Amino acid sequence: MSTLQAPAPAAEAPARRPVTFAQALNTALADALSADDAVVVFGEDVGTLGGVFRITDGLTQRFGRTRCFDTPLAESGIAGMAVGMAMNRMRPVIEMQFDAFAYPAFEQVASHIAKMHNRTRGAVTLPIVIRIPYAGGIGGVEHHCDSSEAYYAHTPGLKVFTPATVEDAYLMLREAIDSDDPVVFFEPKKLYWSKAPVDLAELRERYEDRAPEPREGRAVVARPGTDATILTYGPSVPTALAAAGTAQAEGRSLEVVDLRSIVPFDDETVGASVRRTGRVVVVAEAPGFASVAAEIVARVQERCFHSLAAPVRRVTGFDIPYPAPKLEEHYLPSVDRILDAVDDLQWED
Repeated sequence: MSTLQAPAPAAEAPARRPVTFAQALNTALADALSADDAVVVFGEDVGTLGGVFRITDGLTQRFGRTRCFDTPLAESGIAGMAVGMAMNRMRPVIEMQFDAFAYPAFEQVASHIAKMHNRTRGAVTLPIVIRIPYAGGIGGVEHHCDSSEAYYAHTPGLKVFTPATVEDAYLMLREAIDSDDPVVFFEPKKLYWSKAPVDLAELRERYEDRAPEPREGRAVVARPGTDATILTYGPSVPTALAAAGTAQAEGRSLEVVDLRSIVPFDDETVGASVRRTGRVVVVAEAPGFASVAAEIVARVQERCFHSLAAPVRRVTGFDIPYPAPKLEEHYLPSVDRILDAVDDLQWED
């Protein structure tokens, strides 16, 4: 007579360990170098030191000095060399150590990197990734905390990405490196040490199996809400989420949309959120005049005017050079400034 045996308990999936934003980027670079011999990484101090923020830590030791190497302190030369390498079927990933350090390279970016594909009628592609640690919140001084995304977003021929989560940091950098178009990849410095439970091996497998939906040109609703929409990206996403949490405790439901991809821009997701809530606040660290935030407001007004219950408001950095470290908390968008803008969305009507 047989005895029925209880089924063995299913093995528990291994717990996801906390991974930093910086670790996700480092792993994405390592995986891209492993996957494609045409990928090379170079810039100031990215080799032996592993980068100022250690994003390239260990890559030279693992892949050798021909795949990850230091350059002279010459940003224009770094970008120009990337152009020549990309024209010869390589995939350069270059680092511009700090946001404002990239300005000497801008002529190469605007005149050649952005235009080569069009100039050659599609015969030449430049699969270059320009990594730029950007924005404030780290107590840095002038030339170390600029939000320069508008210069690049305004330049036709470039894609502009800025992830805000650990998972997006990995997946969007892999996407950028695999793109045949040049990508300016903005990394929010203050998020380098943020953590989330992520299985990087699983992410690698998903990406290489093409399982995740592409992030390029696709925003995501980071927090659903019904009363108003906060449109934001990069370093301002955690602040917007914190403001939404505070508003919830006060009885107001705010939806937060993380744009992720500035160029191309996801009008569909943004428009759907605006039509649901009817009120909008755009949040970004950069100065407000002639900014990405201004472009977002224009696009919302043009596409969703009849769905708006109030004028679109902006919460941005002020139209001044980036302030001294002790003053940056007064300059950057804050929870209080966001909630003040939300309060001003004509609720009495």
